[in-house]
Amino acid sequence: MSVKSVFDSQDVVGESIIWDDRNGNLIWIDIVGKCIHRLQLTTGQHKVWPTPDFITSLGLREDKGAIVSLSKEICWWDFDKHFTTFLEVEPDQPDNRINECMVAPDGSYWVGTMQNNLHLNGSPKEVTASLGAYYRVTPNGELQRLTENIYGITNTMAWADNGRFLTADSLANKIYTFRYDDKTKTLSDRNLFAPAFERGSPDGSCLDDEGFLWNCRVAGGGCLVRYAPDGSIDRIVDLPCTWPTSCTFGGDNLETLFVTSARFTMSPDYLNNNPHEGNLWALKPGVRGQLCNRLGSNSTI
Repeated sequence: MSVKSVFDSQDVVGESIIWDDRNGNLIWIDIVGKCIHRLQLTTGQHKVWPTPDFITSLGLREDKGAIVSLSKEICWWDFDKHFTTFLEVEPDQPDNRINECMVAPDGSYWVGTMQNNLHLNGSPKEVTASLGAYYRVTPNGELQRLTENIYGITNTMAWADNGRFLTADSLANKIYTFRYDDKTKTLSDRNLFAPAFERGSPDGSCLDDEGFLWNCRVAGGGCLVRYAPDGSIDRIVDLPCTWPTSCTFGGDNLETLFVTSARFTMSPDYLNNNPHEGNLWALKPGVRGQLCNRLGSNSTI
């Protein structure tokens, strides 16, 4: 399967890629580089916005703006230089930061936290404990706790058609499945979806239209793993980068899978010989994807 570099972004930690189907844009972030990218696929026009802090996730809103997560804050952002904070996450746990966030099918915003793994200068800090949790931002702008603080590095958020929520703990090298009650907005019945896999750790994921989960294997994994709905491995796709981080389907008919990557922790000598690390990648896996969810227009947050 052919995998090509779409954009020479050389992100330190590219993440949280989404497809804006209404405008034909790919949007993603560089956590450590403190910036947001937008690439117009038809014209190739690229724009980048700096962020006031480490940016951790981004989602689209129905009103054409975005919702953005920084280290501790959740903000409104309208594709300009202004970031308007409306919520702080875990203010009582200063050593934690936000990590994975995503807009859910009901138009709410889900948030995952972790022990902070970044020094102020962006260099890596060791994660020594599993202190992360999952939350849901309610329509009135409050944080609804979904789990206890027991997860190492929260990654992957996907809502399967069978009412299950899929999520990964990169530190544990596991992907879990929960039962999600849409009426009470609660999680229960946690089970192991996919056990530890020998190549890297699970990072970001997306679902295709057959209900299979595409998972990026970060930290040296250098591949995508496609998991069947029962958690079995359907296929493994090798990539020309060693740290794939997040993925989304986009382009014509949602037939292209776009993948961000990272160059985090890599030495200058290695990067001199492998300058493509941290680029944006694309492949056509022979299946179509699903559209990204948008924050509901009837939400007051």
